[in-house]
Amino acid sequence: MSALSLCLLLPLIGTLLLALIGHWRNAGLLNSLFCLATFVAALQLAVNIFEHGPLLSSGKLFYVDAFNVYLILLNAFVGLTTSIFSGPYMAHEVKIGRVDDGRMRLYHAMFQGFLFTMLLALSTNNLGILWVSIEGATLATVLLVSLYRTPEAIEAGWKYFILCGVGIAQALFGTVLIYFAAEKIFPESDETLLWSVLHEHASELEPAVLTIAFAFLLVGYGTKVGLVPLHNWLPDAHSEGPTPMSAILSGLLLNIALYAVVRFKMIVDPALGNQLAGQMMMGFGLLSFTVASLLLHHQRDVKRMYAYSSIEHMGLMTFAFGIGGPLATFGALLHMIVHSLTKSSIFVTVGHAAHIAGTQNIASIRGLIKTQPLVGWCLLIATVAIAGFPPFGVFTSEFLLFTATMKSWPWLVIPLLSGLVIAFTGLFRHIQPMVFGEPPAGQVAVPANMWPVILHLLLVLLLGISIPGVLVDWLNQATIMVVGKGVL
Repeated sequence: MSALSLCLLLPLIGTLLLALIGHWRNAGLLNSLFCLATFVAALQLAVNIFEHGPLLSSGKLFYVDAFNVYLILLNAFVGLTTSIFSGPYMAHEVKIGRVDDGRMRLYHAMFQGFLFTMLLALSTNNLGILWVSIEGATLATVLLVSLYRTPEAIEAGWKYFILCGVGIAQALFGTVLIYFAAEKIFPESDETLLWSVLHEHASELEPAVLTIAFAFLLVGYGTKVGLVPLHNWLPDAHSEGPTPMSAILSGLLLNIALYAVVRFKMIVDPALGNQLAGQMMMGFGLLSFTVASLLLHHQRDVKRMYAYSSIEHMGLMTFAFGIGGPLATFGALLHMIVHSLTKSSIFVTVGHAAHIAGTQNIASIRGLIKTQPLVGWCLLIATVAIAGFPPFGVFTSEFLLFTATMKSWPWLVIPLLSGLVIAFTGLFRHIQPMVFGEPPAGQVAVPANMWPVILHLLLVLLLGISIPGVLVDWLNQATIMVVGKGVL
């Protein structure tokens, strides 16, 4: 069986099996074992692609190249580390009575189901299956967001379902328009929704239809990315759902939705012969980046605060892909990696901090370093990393993005720098008392598994000091596929 087949079948089998036995005591361990096996398969798939080039399956239903295979590997890795964290975390939730056996079964099944839909979205060559798989991720996420069944959690689940449902409907209309344009070139063909075929014949597609299609696709999948003004579901979903879900939501789902937008841009750009699609992405990206940076100052819930940080960074990536060009694209691809690793480590740490304080309220979380030094220091270091301080990888990718902006749109560096300063002050005015403040009487340490956090932060530090040559080659290949030429 091929590595690609294993990548898809293992989480699917995990979903079905854990739907039956997900409430068992060892279900968390089984969840991690499925994630480990998926990661090994993804690693083998990545080696195959790196050595032999893009893979087009028989029937052309699946297509894997340097662009999506590194996201497949990143998905599998973050899924694995988050599953390891989620075992003891969810056991604590059972202990304090927030979830029962039925909800644990639902949680474990949806965890694997979510990973399956993400991997399917990344590997498929069919734009229709891409839409279906991202819609499947919506359903899995709704069930995870509303897992605690509190009024707030159910409201957040409904808000997510309605907003993303509206968004994904617009993405469907955009996909139908792409099909409409392709059908004129390939009448009576069953390949009109295959990305590899559309990309090859992109310059022959009707520009006016593709312009309208991309507007709907950007708004539709942009809802999933969390772009302003379609972002309202994201802070609620983060604050009301279980913490492991927040880690995979910020670390995986947002990237996949942006990946879909970029894949469509690769079709639209040759058809239009101008930068309209990129300018639309730049506008949405800059608006999201600016608004999220300002709203960081007004948050009372720690998970909502970091949710707005995710919106800020997704806006920055969207802006960079919109600029286009090798340097901006290389920086955006690198930012996808370092943001996923850093933000998932932050949510894992925040989960432990919330257990220590017994609340997610920022004003009530105090003195983490005195109560549990490892949790306090990890939260501080991870926040320093996500704020873009050297020598972490976020600084490297943001430096590349700023350099590319300076070359193409120099006046836009001013709002970007202003946004970074505003975001930095917003994060640290809240973090300082949480980490260094005086802990309340009776606050005690909790069992915490911090090695996934330490591993993620070490990787982010490594990527800031020296990016391994194999990763540089990989990202360069992906950059060539997205914009036609590489940085190197």
